[in-house]
Amino acid sequence: MAHRVTGVLIFFFLFVHVLDTALVRVSPEDYDNVVATYKTPVVALLEYGLVAAILFHALNGLRVIAVDFWSQGPRHQKQMLWGVVILWLALMIGAIYPVLGHAARELFGS
Repeated sequence: MAHRVTGVLIFFFLFVHVLDTALVRVSPEDYDNVVATYKTPVVALLEYGLVAAILFHALNGLRVIAVDFWSQGPRHQKQMLWGVVILWLALMIGAIYPVLGHAARELFGS
């Protein structure tokens, strides 16, 4: 279920991203205003959520491929799921500073 939910969330992000990028041709001033809102701490949290969704979707997608194409995959799918979750958590911890560092400096100073 989480794989499907993250896939839908990523799709909607890409849809919004295409629309806001297309805005540069229609109204460069409005595009600059939209980009300015992307630099807020709230949007940084949303970006962290996007990183979480993309990482989980990618890692779980590899697990699904392994289950489908590896003869032993169905037997080991629970262990592979735990491996995905542990690797995902490790990568998300590693992504805290690169993704949320700007927001923390914005909120709390350098």
